[in-house]
Amino acid sequence: MLFAQIRSINKDKGKMRIAGTNIPDNKRMEIALTYIYGVGRALALKILNESNIAIGKHPKDLNGHEINSLREILEKRYKVEGDLRRELMMNIKRLRDIGSYRGSRHARGLPSRGQRTKTNSRTRRGNVRKTMGSGKRKMEKK
Repeated sequence: MLFAQIRSINKDKGKMRIAGTNIPDNKRMEIALTYIYGVGRALALKILNESNIAIGKHPKDLNGHEINSLREILEKRYKVEGDLRRELMMNIKRLRDIGSYRGSRHARGLPSRGQRTKTNSRTRRGNVRKTMGSGKRKMEKK
């Protein structure tokens, strides 16, 4: 069964799925492909050139052959979505297991690329502070 036929049967009408991700119909193809984890603007343009699809075309205007060629290129040539996430997690796990400095920084939830932590990296450390007020204490109600 062709993907175009499955798409018409699918409950979310108007939504195309590639690599387990819903592709929005109202965006241009170069932007819509970036909704897939691991695909940025440059890779999206490269994929569209390989599959001979116009950059300005919208996903709702694609036919079954074009959709199948996009899916084939993405799944066979590039690591995206689950495979890419799994590879990244395995790389971090390997660093932790060998006891490297980078692995220990990942384990503690701290920056691993040499950034300072005294004043910056508050979100990474979990020390998110509100901006300071006037410094004047409020009177307690009696």
